[in-house]
Amino acid sequence: MEEKILKNKENGMLALLGFTLLYLGSIGLCVFSSMENLTFLLVVSIVWLTIGWFPLIGLKVLKPEEALVITLFGKYIGTLKGNGFYYVNPFSSSINPAAKTKLKQSGDIESGKNSNLSLSGYGMNLNGSTEIPSKKISLKIMTLSNNKQKINDCLGNPIEISIAVTWKVIDTAKAVFNVDNFKEYLSLQCDSALRSIVRTYPYDVANNVDTTGDGYADEGSLRGSSETVAQKIKDEIQEKVKEAGLEIVEAKIIYLAYAPEIAAAMLQRQQASAIIDARKMIVEGAVGMVDMALDLLEKSNSVKLDEERKAAMVSNLLVVLCGNKDTQPIINSGSLY
Repeated sequence: MEEKILKNKENGMLALLGFTLLYLGSIGLCVFSSMENLTFLLVVSIVWLTIGWFPLIGLKVLKPEEALVITLFGKYIGTLKGNGFYYVNPFSSSINPAAKTKLKQSGDIESGKNSNLSLSGYGMNLNGSTEIPSKKISLKIMTLSNNKQKINDCLGNPIEISIAVTWKVIDTAKAVFNVDNFKEYLSLQCDSALRSIVRTYPYDVANNVDTTGDGYADEGSLRGSSETVAQKIKDEIQEKVKEAGLEIVEAKIIYLAYAPEIAAAMLQRQQASAIIDARKMIVEGAVGMVDMALDLLEKSNSVKLDEERKAAMVSNLLVVLCGNKDTQPIINSGSLY
């Protein structure tokens, strides 16, 4: 289905003035024919006064970044795009299968406390007010924020993740006719792409994990490679919604955490890993300081130590430098030997 832009329909004001003049003329004709007893003209004027409002149904007003898909007796005749005052065949109708669909996204959020209580299938709020869905299709950039999903990463750890997808309609004909409901279709494809990509990454950096598919282990992870993961999710969604006439502008991870059932255990694991890394850094620094101390003593020739005393000195220095508590000084008042 190829989109056809109707460019010669922006004559709504001319049509409005013409039909208004005809309506006023029919009123004058009705008065004149009744005074002159002209039965035929009287009948014609009365008929026009009765049905003269019907052509006004073809008047369409569009604001910037709005579109209207027009069909005539089931046949697609074109799309009105851009702001303007248009006139089309009054027998034609506009189609927007996603008009009643309310997703958790910009442009579909209603005002009021009961905004999330709309019955999307009937266009009615639970507070009793009737809502008439618009057949216009928004061409603005919109943001879809799907609910958090629980997905197992490549190591089998359950995680919770949520994404925000920025999108817009670029082909109204494909959006209306190629899929049943382009908003629901986009939401489902976002869920599918998210699960497909997340299952190839670990939550944190893991050994012997290939996330790029080149056969070599790498350091890719959901937490450390969020930009790369988001780009892959965007490309995956774009490939799926291309036939629906949608363009994915951006995809971002807005929530990422371990599932509650393993969050405590993984926190202990992260704390243990951090403690080990810190101890490793302390020991490396302490060994370097001991080496430096021994080298300085040998160069200054102020104190000569045998191997046994060097070992004792190294042991004492390592205890002092690697201990997690302040040491208590002890003064040796006797001989070293």
